[in-house]
Amino acid sequence: MARIHLSENFTYKKLLRFVAPSVISLVFASLYGIVDGFFVSNFVGELQFAGLNLIFPLIMILGAVGFMLGTGGNAVVSKALGEKDTEKANRIFSMLIYLSLGIGIVLGLVGILLARPVAELFARAEKDLSPEQKAELIDHCVLYSRILLAALPTFMLQNVFQGFFVTAEKARLGLLVTVAAGTGNIVFDALFIVGFDWGLAGAAIATALNQVIGGVVPLIYFGRKNGSLLRLGKTRFDGKVLVKVCYNGMSEFFTNISISVVAIVYNTQLMKYIGIDGVTAYGVVQYIGFIFISVFLGYAMGSSPIVGYDYGAQDKEKLKNVLKKSLVLTGICGIVMAGISAVFAKPFCSIFVGKNDIVLPIAVKGMQFTAISFLLCGFNIFASAFFTSLSNGTVSLVISFSRMFVFQIGAVLLLPIFFGENGIWSAVIVAEAITLLFTGIFLITQRKKYGYL
Repeated sequence: MARIHLSENFTYKKLLRFVAPSVISLVFASLYGIVDGFFVSNFVGELQFAGLNLIFPLIMILGAVGFMLGTGGNAVVSKALGEKDTEKANRIFSMLIYLSLGIGIVLGLVGILLARPVAELFARAEKDLSPEQKAELIDHCVLYSRILLAALPTFMLQNVFQGFFVTAEKARLGLLVTVAAGTGNIVFDALFIVGFDWGLAGAAIATALNQVIGGVVPLIYFGRKNGSLLRLGKTRFDGKVLVKVCYNGMSEFFTNISISVVAIVYNTQLMKYIGIDGVTAYGVVQYIGFIFISVFLGYAMGSSPIVGYDYGAQDKEKLKNVLKKSLVLTGICGIVMAGISAVFAKPFCSIFVGKNDIVLPIAVKGMQFTAISFLLCGFNIFASAFFTSLSNGTVSLVISFSRMFVFQIGAVLLLPIFFGENGIWSAVIVAEAITLLFTGIFLITQRKKYGYL
């Protein structure tokens, strides 16, 4: 099959072919990302599963820098490629990879030191556990997080390289790396948890090894002579470019931070209104929901280099074409995913909690509410990535930050006062609907500046 180049005029078929590896890669990544949850919930214990879900936001907060450098860097690098400045593109690419590795080492050490106090803070709201159970929950959080934080540098590299594979026109290779890492995670989970009976530690070690594969293999590939548009080499620190990269990627940084903060707020509210069973159910909803969300994220990641390239080449007709087709595809995808997740909510949730008479109905209700949000969230995710690719970090940041941090946290704090448990689950729908209004306004008001409408 012929290689598709960023400079081409994209039909629906060609666009789907180009973004498919990114979509499949992120869907697969989300699938192996929930493997820990599956094995821990089914073969280790409910308290360990709750501990995993309770501490995971800390890891994602620290790893968010990788998403920022990767997304913001892709916008700058793809723009340089569109301007036919390959040397500049490779110099920026190399600087960002080296910085990601160094920052990952520092943040990993900081996270290991903070693991216990943070776990104690997160577990404080739990009122249904005895002091002994709460102490055990905290120990589970610390054990799981410290093992993963030791691998944080490779986790950050894994996040950074995902987008750069697409920019380098090697999305299929990126998919193969993801599949290899994911398959390894599944095999290691089964071996360490079921075979060796290492419990929660086995789950953490399996995930850490998967991150090592996902981060080190691309490092070796781009470090050698290859057939892609990018290669690691000599570089120099460029503060001005780094600021621009961070500015462009700030929306993704705050999105990942917000996701973690939102998870903390949800867990706190669920503990207050339901108890530890609510936290377990929310963990299930998160795992399943992220599989569907990863389709939108994968499309946004796969299409971003096209937008950045066309913007760098000042080809407004191609920019208009990509936007129009992307909005149509996002709408169709949202309808299909909402239907699937609503109809199959019970069998999906039972994968994690079996026929648990208490947790299963809570998780099913949460999943059915979340399904409605899939009709809306794809547009918001794409729009944020679209403006990042146009080097408009301000608009991108407003969309993503408002979507997660302002509207969703505000909704999950206020709605339960009036609607109880239903208010917690409906918060995501309200947040996505309000954000979509902002997204529409920005797309209209910025159209003359970029010429995409």
